Amino acid sequence: MKEAAIKINGIPSIIWGEKSDKGIIAVHGNMSNKADIPIKIFAEKAVSKGYQVLSFDLPEHGDRKEEGIPCKVQYGVKDLRTIMAYAKGNWNELSLFANSLGAYFSLLAYKEEQLKKAWFLSPVVDMQRMIENMMKWFHVTEERLESEQAVPTPAGQMLYWDYYCYVKEHPVEAWKAPTSILYGSRDDMCEIDTITKFTDAFSCSLKTLPEAGHYFHTPEQLAELEVWISETM
Repeated sequence: MKEAAIKINGIPSIIWGEKSDKGIIAVHGNMSNKADIPIKIFAEKAVSKGYQVLSFDLPEHGDRKEEGIPCKVQYGVKDLRTIMAYAKGNWNELSLFANSLGAYFSLLAYKEEQLKKAWFLSPVVDMQRMIENMMKWFHVTEERLESEQAVPTPAGQMLYWDYYCYVKEHPVEAWKAPTSILYGSRDDMCEIDTITKFTDAFSCSLKTLPEAGHYFHTPEQLAELEVWISETM
């Protein structure tokens, strides 16, 4: 499969596949990168169906770890819009594949876009709830977060006051793209009631994989990912 490394306004990116008029933007999840295993699996399937796939590194990820820009929602949304502007200039039809945190950024950045189709893997669809869960787990109060602005957690994730405020000010209230979701029944990052509320609100199709958690990484889970992509593409 052809891979072309490019930069889009300084953002390290990859275009997968031969020239096509159909493109799919791929957005990776937290602690991942533009060439991670789920994106490679998705790209192989998509390219075989006549698509090209455009993936890129979010702030603090992949080839951007030394930039000094944190992976906050406001910066992620800005980058996704930059990528979309490039994609519109290169493909006539656009779709989306997004994993975990990448799905949340996409819900904010692309809510008004005319996407042909969207595929979400383990999507975070309610970031406010996830942040508040983390605050409870690590005994971080709103008052402390506001006072300190940034609080590190034992999980290696930073809690940011401005991130939390942005999330509360920008709820997910609209999503137009026909969307298929693959979700693990043991996902502790985004509980099942949150997923079903989202799928009901926006008429998404949902496939739940028993025993899988948030991160799809075992050979069996990745095989199920391949099957799901084939079923829904």
